[in-house]
Parts: sequence; structure tokens; C-alpha cells
Amino acid sequence: MTQAEIKLCSLLLQEHFGEIVEKIGVHLIRTGSQPLRVIAHDTGTSLDQVKKALCVLIQHNLVIYQVHKRGVVEYEAQCSRVLRMLRYPRYIYTAKTLYSDTGELIVEELLLNGKMTMSAVVKKVADRLTETMEGKGKRRRSSDEDAAGEPKAKRPKHGTDNKEPIPDDGIYWQANLDRFHQHFRDQAIVSAVANRMDQFTFQTQTSSEIVRTMLRMSEITTPSTAPFTQPLSSNEIFRSLPVGYNISKQVLDQYLTLLADDPLEFVGKSGDSGGGMYVINLHKALGSLATATLESVVQERFGSRCARIFRLVLQKKHLEQKQVEDFAMIPAKEAKDMLYKMLSENFISLQEIPKTPDHAPSRTFYLYTVNILSAARMLLHRCYKSIANLIERRQFETKENKRLLEKSQRVEAIIASMQATGAEDAQLQEIEEMITAPERQQLETLKRNVNKLDASEIQVDETIFLLESYIESTMKRQ
Repeated sequence: MTQAEIKLCSLLLQEHFGEIVEKIGVHLIRTGSQPLRVIAHDTGTSLDQVKKALCVLIQHNLVIYQVHKRGVVEYEAQCSRVLRMLRYPRYIYTAKTLYSDTGELIVEELLLNGKMTMSAVVKKVADRLTETMEGKGKRRRSSDEDAAGEPKAKRPKHGTDNKEPIPDDGIYWQANLDRFHQHFRDQAIVSAVANRMDQFTFQTQTSSEIVRTMLRMSEITTPSTAPFTQPLSSNEIFRSLPVGYNISKQVLDQYLTLLADDPLEFVGKSGDSGGGMYVINLHKALGSLATATLESVVQERFGSRCARIFRLVLQKKHLEQKQVEDFAMIPAKEAKDMLYKMLSENFISLQEIPKTPDHAPSRTFYLYTVNILSAARMLLHRCYKSIANLIERRQFETKENKRLLEKSQRVEAIIASMQATGAEDAQLQEIEEMITAPERQQLETLKRNVNKLDASEIQVDETIFLLESYIESTMKRQ
């Protein structure tokens, strides 16, 4: 666990749950598993506060506990799960895209509450949907009928007076983050295929649609950590293409052959039965995406000539300095400076191959190479630092304008209250004028800055996701 990860976890816990939960959570991240009384003693926090903080962390799946043989209970923080809080907006947006407003609200409630019974989720989401409909001026149902049109008298009551147990009491549901990650990975692969293949074909988006279909067919049959999808026959893929996607079986086979022959090897052929058996090489796809990310960062940080050298070393695996100069067609001094820049930033590494046991410099080959795994870890560490800086900056911007934000919220609350009671436009205008023109301009600037910071957080997290997925996939294969 690096300091950058611990700092980011600290910021996320404080932002979501407050100082006490952050204190307990970060302590467990630093120390590993500990019993209750040791946590209280080491953090200087009362037992009651520690218990409440642990309840919050366990409820949100951020801490697990284990009972040992002697009855001692030890608590352990899940740092990787804390870092997933960065991705909450993306999970919610994905649910909305796939399952409309209802799916969005279900996932949002589960993320906000950690885990819930199905009956509680359904009630909460139904209430929110009803409020939204009323806010849009939709006709309210009769007070004697519920959402299903049944009279109130027929509905079972689960209030405090009713001793009848709730049917799903004790059965809790939570968001399946691994499944979201599988969807993100699949979307990234489809986008990469579209960018590489479809721009060269006459029929747009055909290659990416074939790959999307293969991934969709493999969603259930292939574990999210598998290096390959299960083999799929050309006939199965043809039958599973979206309705109305008018390509012939012959054209499909041509596209599959084209994808299988591509140097990136996203798609591979694994047999000839059923018109040909094909798989998607998930590990290679993640490797290509991570490499493309590194290339992009090198280009942005050091310029196009450095990116050319980086791609060259990637392609040739090992190169001496003189070979880099010759292949890249860059003057010796300039090439040397660029190589040392990237070497100092750990984007490339230097491998020494001595000709003699004494390792004398004059009798040693110095070869430049790119260790993708090492470079990905370095970049991931920097991404954690970057996103922590973005969160701190957003918090600073908000704190600096705290009084103005509170004033704006009070004015908005007054206006909403007056609108509900049917106030006239002149009265509303008078309330709105409580915020002066310079204050409005300041609020607009703040809103614009915070939106930029939020967008930057999401973009950095997309890079984090690709790098984490690649590192995890590579470590499983070693």
C-alpha cells in the first residue's frame, strides 16, 4: 500500500463519512487487521465511537471481520474497495444508460447505503419515482390506491405496531462492482477495435459490432478474470448479431478473418468447427490498451519525438543508444536527452549485459527496453497522486466560497417554498435579487471550476481502471 493510495483513501473516507470514520479506516489500512480495543487505544478514540465507525465501514463493505478460535474478532480494511468510491458516479451513469431511470436509482441507493434488503430498495426507489412524477406535474394517484392500483386497506402494514416479520428480513443486496468493471473493460475493447479497424472499412462499425456481440455472448460463460473468452463459432456469432444488422455470413467470415490476422490479436482463431471457432484475447487487449495509454502520456509529457522513440523501443524490444538514433532518425545529442528524460521518469529502463565478469563499462552492452508492467505501476501511482490533488483542489474551492454557497442555497430554498405556495413573479424576482451580480458571476466561476475538476477526476479514473485491469490480469498469469 503506497502513501499515495493511503492519502486518496483518507480523502475519500473523509468526504463520504466524516473525520471519525476516516480516522478508523485509515488506521486499519496502515496497520492491517486489529481487534476493537486495540483500535480504540491506538487511535485515542472511545469504544462507542469506534463501534459506530466500524458499523458504517462494514455496512458499506469497506471493512471485513474475522472471528478467531478464542473468540477474538479482528477487523480489516479493504483498501481497494475504498478506492472504488471514486467510480460511484460512473457506476450510476452506466446503470442509467443500460436500465433507464429505475436502474439508476436502484444502483444509487445501494451505493449510498452499502447493502439493503430488496423490499427497502423497492420502497425507496418507488417513493423517489413518485416524487419525481409529482414534481413534473404528473397526475397523482388517488390517496386510496397504491402504485399497483390496490386500495390501501388491502396493503400489508410493516409499521412498528405490526409484529409480522418482513419476508426478506436478513437478505441483503449490494452493487456487483466486478460486473460493472467487466462492462467497462468490454466497452474499452470495443472502442479500441472501432478506432483501429472501422475507420478503414466501407461499412462503418462492423468490426466493433462483431466484437461487441462476441463479448455480449461471453458475459455469463467467461469469468471476468479469464485471459480468453470461451470459443464461439462463426455460426453462433452470425445468429447473435443484432436484429436488422444486414451482413451476410460470408461477409462476417471475412471480418472475423481480418480481426484474427490483425497484429494486435484482439481476436484469435481456436479451431475450424462450426464455420471456425474464435476467441477474444482479453489479456492481450488489456495489454494493448495499457500500452496505448503509456504512449499517449509520453507524447503529452515529452512531445512527439519522444513518443516515436518510445514506440520504437516497444517494437524492437531492446536497442542500444546508437540504434535508437539510427532507427528514429534523430540527432545523437537530442536522442540521448530524450532517452535520459524517459529513463529518469521510469517510462523506459536500461538493461546491462556484460561481456566479461568484471562488468567493465567498456565491455558492457547498455540496452534500452520498456517494461510495460513496471511503467504501468509507476503511472498508476502518479494517477493516485493526481486524483488526490484534484479532490483537495475541489475541497479548497468549495471552502473558499462556503458563505456564498450557503447564501445561494438559502435563497433557492426560499424561492422553492414560495413557488409551492403560489407566489407571484414579482415576489420571486425580489428574492432572487438578494444575490448580487458579482456574486452570481462568482458562483458561475465556482461551478465551472468544480465541473472541470469533476470531469478531470472521471478521466483520471478511466486511466486508473485500464492500468489496474492490466496489472491484475498480468499478475494472475505469472
